[in-house]
Amino acid sequence: MPQTVRGVISRSKKQPVELVDIVIPDPGPGEVVVEVIACGVCHTDLTYREGGINDEFPFLLGHEAAGTVESVGEGVTHVEPGDFVILNWRAVCGECRSCKRGRPHLCFDTHNAKQKMTLTDGTELTPALGIGAFADKTLVHEGQCTKVDPEADPAVAGLLGCGVMAGIGAAINTGAVGRDDTVAVIGCGGVGDAAIAGAALVGAKKIIAVDLNERKLLQAREFGATHTVNAAEADVVKSIQDLTDGNGADVVIDAVGRPVTYEQAFYARDLAGTVVLVGVPTPDMTLEMPLIDFFSRGGSLKSSWYGDCLPERDFPTLISLYLQGRLPLEKFVSERIGLDQIEAAFKKMHGGEVLRSVAVLK
Repeated sequence: MPQTVRGVISRSKKQPVELVDIVIPDPGPGEVVVEVIACGVCHTDLTYREGGINDEFPFLLGHEAAGTVESVGEGVTHVEPGDFVILNWRAVCGECRSCKRGRPHLCFDTHNAKQKMTLTDGTELTPALGIGAFADKTLVHEGQCTKVDPEADPAVAGLLGCGVMAGIGAAINTGAVGRDDTVAVIGCGGVGDAAIAGAALVGAKKIIAVDLNERKLLQAREFGATHTVNAAEADVVKSIQDLTDGNGADVVIDAVGRPVTYEQAFYARDLAGTVVLVGVPTPDMTLEMPLIDFFSRGGSLKSSWYGDCLPERDFPTLISLYLQGRLPLEKFVSERIGLDQIEAAFKKMHGGEVLRSVAVLK
């Protein structure tokens, strides 16, 4: 039987979110109902509310979630009731040209549940990133569920579902940061700090954090930054060069995604170095730079989608490292809130007061 549960929706553009009753259908073929335990408040959810993704309102918000599988539909073999899972928004298809070429982390046809969750009047909801986890329960495709060690704190584990994985993966997967590399990270919010933590995890010898906010720079040191640059007071490119024997960093990660920060990242890298763009630009942004500089400096310019992660490969490993005390994922949780506090959490996030507010439901 369909279930009626609480859910946080965005009914119209730029309007406050609402906590309402929603209807979760029984899982169909390949689908899973997950009882949500915790879900992080990500900037992407705010972008949905602001109309920055599309106009398919009303949205069921929330996607950085961990929970327990409650029931499964026909043909589901990937998980079973009782499994502790992290939800992900890249359930790979295994059939597209990218998957068939051995690049499933770039899958072009990822899966979501086919059935729709609805309001009690039958209005169909659009789940954020195909998940919709600011709710007591949600309906997802089985491939969106990744089993991990149930000893992990759900409020911590769920953050791998988006922002933290994006940052760690930008450093390790996309940037291929290795032992003894020099790394600079521009932007020390949740994604930037996760990139710093990833670089520290693999043994980068020098990690330079760049931000306009001194408080954020101090916080970046807790994740492994060895040096900091306040972009409000110093020339970013020169400062990074000065800290790397005049050469520039081996890998520079732009976790902001603005023309000025990308240009800084480009010129702050060493010759033949790597730039990784993981901050998301807006569609109207443009960049004008001398084409000869792209040729003469060589190296790699990469964009990182979801940290180029493969959830089945990366989530269990990172949770294991967290449980061993080798990856400080718990430091990303700034506060634990209820579902009725999402709008307030958006304000704190927009004001840079928190790394992550996490809604705890159980």
